[in-house]
Amino acid sequence: MGMISFLANPLRFKKFARIAAPIFGVLALVLIVTGIWVGIWRSPEDQLQGHSVRIMYVHVPAVWNGMMAYGAMALASLFAYIWRHPLADELARACALPGAAFTALGLLTGSLWGKTSWGTFWQWDGRMTSTLILLFLFIGYMAVWAGTPDKRRAARIAGLVAMVGSINLPIIKFSVDWWNTLHQTSSVSMPDAPGLPASILLPLMLMTFGYSFFFGWLVLSKVQNSISKAGAKRRKPAAAKTSLENL
Repeated sequence: MGMISFLANPLRFKKFARIAAPIFGVLALVLIVTGIWVGIWRSPEDQLQGHSVRIMYVHVPAVWNGMMAYGAMALASLFAYIWRHPLADELARACALPGAAFTALGLLTGSLWGKTSWGTFWQWDGRMTSTLILLFLFIGYMAVWAGTPDKRRAARIAGLVAMVGSINLPIIKFSVDWWNTLHQTSSVSMPDAPGLPASILLPLMLMTFGYSFFFGWLVLSKVQNSISKAGAKRRKPAAAKTSLENL
């Protein structure tokens, strides 16, 4: 909580973002480029799926980061509701578009992978349906901001959408365990899961962390820009008042 309190000040957050955002951007570039290189040229093809298994290196990190983005958006909205801090609303708002993009990428690549693996682009199973709902939640959140003129009211309504919609995250995570599904059960996060060989796990983790740093770069840059715009708006009336007094 100490770090959160420290960054709650817009000027301190801006100074932090000015340093952290470029670092995140460089790390994202290095990790994603390395992950693509390892995934295409160093990881083995699957015995059953062949080279199409390489779609996993784009698909899985995209879905994971879409879920992470929604979780961050919901958590920031919760902080905004409790402490009524506009910076938390800006942070939540900055998570929405990247999260929607990651989720859409996950759905698109998942459908391509499904066609090669299962012979169909889409099935209304638990994992795919709940991920599609996640995309609609992102879109709904952004639609509230875009369609509500009163930004304070928009923040409250959008925050409710984010917090209530977070119930979908455990549904996505555990859908493969709760219902019959085309998706396999977890191969990475479960303690008793069989796991993945290092040749597959390495590019998967490189892409996952690369996406995460890219997400961090986007969010920090967006919030930093919002703080700068808000400061410019506050300075304009003061400058205009000074000009009138000099007449």
